Amino acid sequence: MTFFGAENPWAIAALWVGLAVIGAFVAARFGLAAALVEIIIGVIAGNVIHLQTNTWIDFLAGFGSLMLTFLAGAEIEPAVLRAQLRPAAVIGLLSFFAPAVCAFLFALFVLHWQLDAAKIAGIAMSTTSVAVVYSVMVESRLAGSNFGQLILAGCFITDLGTVVALGLMFANYNWLLVLLVVAIALAVALLPRLLAAILDATGKRVSAPGFRTLFFVILLLAAIATAAHSEGVLPAYFLGLACAGVLLSRPEISQRLRSLTMGFFTPFYFLKAGTLVSLSAAWLGIGTIAAFFVVKVGAKVVAVWPAARAFGHPPKNASYITLMMATGLTFGTISSLYGLTHHYITSAQYAALVTVVILTAVVPTIFAQWFFHPAEHVEPELTGVP
Repeated sequence: MTFFGAENPWAIAALWVGLAVIGAFVAARFGLAAALVEIIIGVIAGNVIHLQTNTWIDFLAGFGSLMLTFLAGAEIEPAVLRAQLRPAAVIGLLSFFAPAVCAFLFALFVLHWQLDAAKIAGIAMSTTSVAVVYSVMVESRLAGSNFGQLILAGCFITDLGTVVALGLMFANYNWLLVLLVVAIALAVALLPRLLAAILDATGKRVSAPGFRTLFFVILLLAAIATAAHSEGVLPAYFLGLACAGVLLSRPEISQRLRSLTMGFFTPFYFLKAGTLVSLSAAWLGIGTIAAFFVVKVGAKVVAVWPAARAFGHPPKNASYITLMMATGLTFGTISSLYGLTHHYITSAQYAALVTVVILTAVVPTIFAQWFFHPAEHVEPELTGVP
């Protein structure tokens, strides 16, 4: 029996959590978002020590992405969303359409990919990363500001376009898809009241019945979405938006849920995302990767920056918004993996797309944080929150 073999799950768990600990200290030391450091550590570990996932790590990573997406939706105050719906919709739609069209045309006419492969490329390059952006907003104390809310709402619009495009182009239209739509509608209508009642009645109990109820609904909708050949993060996002008022009115509950999610579950997600990048495959396809990176980020800059300026944001803040909208991770990897598993793209095309997605999770965010961080929108640090 080897120390890190399947027969010793505690050693595997210690290795992954140890990497997460390193990531947290490095992020704190250099003032970076932990998500970015964890992705980079995952790339290094995946290529140097050949770090691999297994079934339960995949589950923890998947649950982390579900909860991150839920929390990202829950951070958007309904009143602020209504007030900023126009700029969020314009920025979000431009952020989706510009790279989607450019990447599709580039893959089809320059790289001569097959039509379905070009569609996957366009969808994968269109995305933002709710997981990365939300983590950065929280750690930078921007999530509660109107500025941070605008970015989160814009990301929601962009990724909604991605999901709709993937669904319209490739989804199976059957009774399971109808069941998913009905289930999301019922959950959005009923869960906020149910969750509020449970939290008010049992909010301080250590067993946290409210959290357990929330986890059950999120996992149930994810199961239906998976059966319908969709993705569990979509209903999680809608649930977050629906429950935003409930959690925002109970900051101590929201803080506990956020700490649980980002303290334990999300490191598995970000570390796993890093392990998906093969440096050898990336080197072989470096030309394609560089080209797609330029196409995606360039299209986002050309489309989003003027729109942000048109809505009154100064150049520095417009640049920050643009770079945040240029990130990619969750839906980019989902779209690429969907294309691979359904044989729309080859393994080499998948490696190129996923590498670009990972790069856009790291590079634009680092530039945004180092050169364009909007310090004037940072909220005061809260103290005394349990």
